[in-house]
Amino acid sequence: MTKADVINEIAEKTGIDKADVQTSVEAFFTVVKSSMADGSNIYVRGFGSFVNKKRAKKIARNISKNTAIVIEEHYVPSFKPSKVFIEKVKSSNKLK
Repeated sequence: MTKADVINEIAEKTGIDKADVQTSVEAFFTVVKSSMADGSNIYVRGFGSFVNKKRAKKIARNISKNTAIVIEEHYVPSFKPSKVFIEKVKSSNKLK
């Protein structure tokens, strides 16, 4: 399912104009990206959490040049689904 499919489905289910739904969806993604870039985590009850995970400093190897590379400590975005969301997917008939 693409973002356009999500927008179409929300517009059909709510009766809201597609342009308004698209604006809302784009605003949601913008808020998520900017908040996580600022170091904030986002918690949506019943859905899940968008969190920044810390990756420790490590030494990696470039096997083609046989050299060591230092990868500094950094953060990566991550999504952790809620228990309600996990149970909904587990109990789905479509996946069995």
